Amino acid sequence: MSDKSAAGWDDRYRKGEYVWTVKVNQFVERYLSALEPGTAIDLGAGEGRNAVWLASLGWDVTAVDFSQVGLDKGQRLAADHEVTVNFVLSDAVTYQPDAPVDLIVLSYLQLDNPARATILDNVVHWLNPGGTLFVIAHDKTNVTDGYGGPPTAAVCYDLDETVAAFAGMEIAVAEVAVRHVETPDGQRDALDTLVVARRPLRDAP
Repeated sequence: MSDKSAAGWDDRYRKGEYVWTVKVNQFVERYLSALEPGTAIDLGAGEGRNAVWLASLGWDVTAVDFSQVGLDKGQRLAADHEVTVNFVLSDAVTYQPDAPVDLIVLSYLQLDNPARATILDNVVHWLNPGGTLFVIAHDKTNVTDGYGGPPTAAVCYDLDETVAAFAGMEIAVAEVAVRHVETPDGQRDALDTLVVARRPLRDAP
């Protein structure tokens, strides 16, 4: 992600109260609500909705994004919910945590290669044994067969590619999920790559 891209997102986040809903992503809530709270990273956190929700459940969350405006809005959202989140200004491609964590969330972090491949490779090494890696993103099939999202497949995810990047992980969920979107013209369906993986308690020799 370039500085120009960060400036572009700063401009976008300035234009409204919140660009996205402040409610937690439905798949984040569905698959992560039962986990025992620990340490977490929300990489590409944007305005912080998922990070704030995790913090409300007792997680020690670090929310990383390269848009200071987005992070400022996240801090306000955290204050509104009376929770504490560690907001960090950093490019998701070059960010490195200080220590391994128990959960990593990638929620609609849409990047083209090689940036996407770099991030998927990095995050595998950031988990504690038994830790969870959660990915939800616009799937490449959404460009032609779904609703909304980026107009180009270059920044969208492929399910097989994503699963392959997590070799050695225990794959709990891997699917192209259908997300219902209410529009003025009625309900439309968006197609998302959804992967939930766990680092084994003991890595293979």
